[in-house]
Formats: sequence, structure tokens, C-alpha cells
Amino acid sequence: MTRVVLGVTGGIAAYKAVEILRLLRESDHDVTVVPTAAALRFVGEPTWSALSGRPVATDVWSDPQAVSHVAIGKEADLVLIAPATADFLARAAHGIASDLLTNVLLTATCPVLIAPAMHTEMWQHPATQANVRLLRERGAIVLEPAVGRLTGADSGPGRLPEPVAIVETAREALRAQQRPAGYQGGRGGRSEQDLLGKRVLISVGGTREPWDDVRFLGNRSSGLQGFALARSALVRGAQVDLVIADVDAQVPAGCWSVRASSAEELRETMHATIAERNPDIVVMAAAVADFRPIPDPRGKISKESLDTDAPELHLERTTDILAELVDKRGSLPSPVIVGFAAEAPEAHESLEQRAVAKLMRKGCDYLVANEVTGGAVFGESSTSVLIVDHEGVRAHLTGVDKAAVGHALWDTIAGHRPR
Repeated sequence: MTRVVLGVTGGIAAYKAVEILRLLRESDHDVTVVPTAAALRFVGEPTWSALSGRPVATDVWSDPQAVSHVAIGKEADLVLIAPATADFLARAAHGIASDLLTNVLLTATCPVLIAPAMHTEMWQHPATQANVRLLRERGAIVLEPAVGRLTGADSGPGRLPEPVAIVETAREALRAQQRPAGYQGGRGGRSEQDLLGKRVLISVGGTREPWDDVRFLGNRSSGLQGFALARSALVRGAQVDLVIADVDAQVPAGCWSVRASSAEELRETMHATIAERNPDIVVMAAAVADFRPIPDPRGKISKESLDTDAPELHLERTTDILAELVDKRGSLPSPVIVGFAAEAPEAHESLEQRAVAKLMRKGCDYLVANEVTGGAVFGESSTSVLIVDHEGVRAHLTGVDKAAVGHALWDTIAGHRPR
């Protein structure tokens, strides 16, 4: 059973940490809650103790013979701080061990995941941003706060991400320490931060192409692979931006995101986001429609308006976004561009042949291909993929969870820059 330390600091979002604790316990994690004195003014010790099934560690003077201010951090597999206030970020960044929680951070050799929550002006203050940069440079995974309604009447960045999204990222931080043989591991128990300072842009989900005012053509993409890519990049230190098409899954905590519905909207949004956010890596993981209906001028097509039993569907090609992104980049080395391909090879073909041929046509740096014959992998938690570049196959993964695909891709990019 993995051991998680849940640190809770004194912000109004402390009540959301109760749900985080419940979700961690339901996932069979052994959780020790370490609230600050201010956090206990929002949620009392009995709540933490009852839900964790363990005594609550509140200060360095409790149970001194156990040297808990050292033991708790040393024995943990993950330290998760949610919410983290501006005051806590400042003390943590500068190694000020003024309470039990900051003592735990100084002794922890495991991954540290921090979910800040505060008012917008406090989050955007240069001092807070400098503290966040310092924590990230030292190996902590500091999530970007969500944008939304804050404590008062105003809205903006500073809201704690949803508990289920935080817990999913926490699970990924734990999984990242147990990657299969052949993956690059972390140093000293810390998360591998080979994407630190990198910005990754990922398109996610499937597009919807309108036929009339109420009908559309879509596909079976769930967005699970794109979101798994995002979480695996986050725990390796990246800043992650998402262009999200049609998905029902929970958006990962700590990502900037924007929505796009149709192939053309996604195309325009990708170009605009690249120009605005200047990513180092672009991953086209969305399932973009190859064809779209030519819009019917009648609005909603009704049976009564038809002269025949069924309307005719006229299609036109959509723009090849991946090839267009490569063409616009030209000879520049950045961003690295990665394509995804859902392939159904013919009897005389192999997946590798299809993947290499598509890579050559698109001109991207890497291509991740999976076989979808019979609807395989869509909506499933596991998948099998090939990762190819212009020199051949770089990775072949069979029956792995989708997070493993992300780590294999980041390992490949970090270890080998193509061409």
C-alpha cells in the first residue's frame, strides 16, 4: 500500500481536501493528514482522523519520541499539498521549517505535488511566481490553479482544481516512479523533471462536423489518451496547454485549456495557440475528421421537407492540420511536432508500414500509431502503440495503460532529437 502525506494549508479551499482524502482512501492509499494550524480553523482534526483512519499529525511537539517531523516525510511515497497558500509556497521555497508540514517537505525524498489556491492577485504577484519557479526547479510538481469563481464575487486564476483531477495527477505521480524497465527513472526518488521549462501543447478528443442545425458527424475518440499525455507531461515538469474537442472525461488539473468543436475550429485554435503560447512540443492527439458535410441550407432537415426517403449527404475534405503545422514551421527546429494515427491496416500491411508511410507524408518528427480495427482502444484504459520517427521504430508498447504511452513518448523525445 502506498503511503501518501496530505498536507492542508489555511485557505478556504481546505474543505475540498476532505474530498481529496476520501478519493485517496478509496484508491487504497494509506494517508497521513498534516494540516497547518490555520487549516484546522477551516476543517477540524476529528474530520481528518475519521476519514483517514489514522491519527492526525499537527505539530512537531506531538509524539516527539517518534521524531515525526523527520519520519513522516522520509517514509512517504508521495507528498500532496492541497490547497497550498501563498504563505506556504513562500516558506516551502525558502526552506523555512516553521511548522510540521514544512519540516516534512525538507525530509521528503519522494515526489512532491503542490496544488496552489489563492486570490488571483496573490497568485500573479511576482513574489509568488518566483517561489513557484524555485519549487519547480527543485523538483516539485506545482500545478497551475484553475480559472473560475473565487471566494468573493470575482473570478480568475487561483481556484483549486477539482479534487478528482488532483487525485488523478497524484496517481500519475506515483505511477511515474514505477515505469517498466527501459524507461528513464527519477533521481533520488524525485520525479523525473526532464520536461522542466518546456511548454507542451496537446490537442485532445474528437471533432464534430455539423450537418444541419442539430446533427453532426463525429468519431469515437474519448480523449483519454490525450489527457494521459497531459498528466504524464505535468509530472515531468512541463507546462501543459490543451485544445479540447468533444470529450466527457475530467480535464487534468494544472492545465491551461481552450475548447474547439469542428475540425476547422480546432485548426484555427491550434494556430492561434501556437502563436500565443509558443510551445516547445506540439502533439496532435485529437481525432480530427477527414471529411465534413457540406452544410445544408434548410437548417434542421425534417422528414416532411424531403422528396425522398432519406437526404443525401455530401462531403468535402477538411484541412490536414498536422501537415499544415509542419509546413508552417518550415526548417525551424522548434516546436517538435508529434502526430497520432489511428490505423486499420489491410491484410497485406503491417502497422509499422502504415505508421512510417504516414510519418513521411505528414513530415512530423514523431508519429504514434495504434491499430483500431474493430473499434479497438477507443474509450479503453489500455492500448498498444508504435512510436516511429524518420529513422524507424523508437518504441513498441503492447497492452499498456495510456499513461505509459505518454512516458514512452517523452522518453523518446528527451533521448533523441530527430533529424
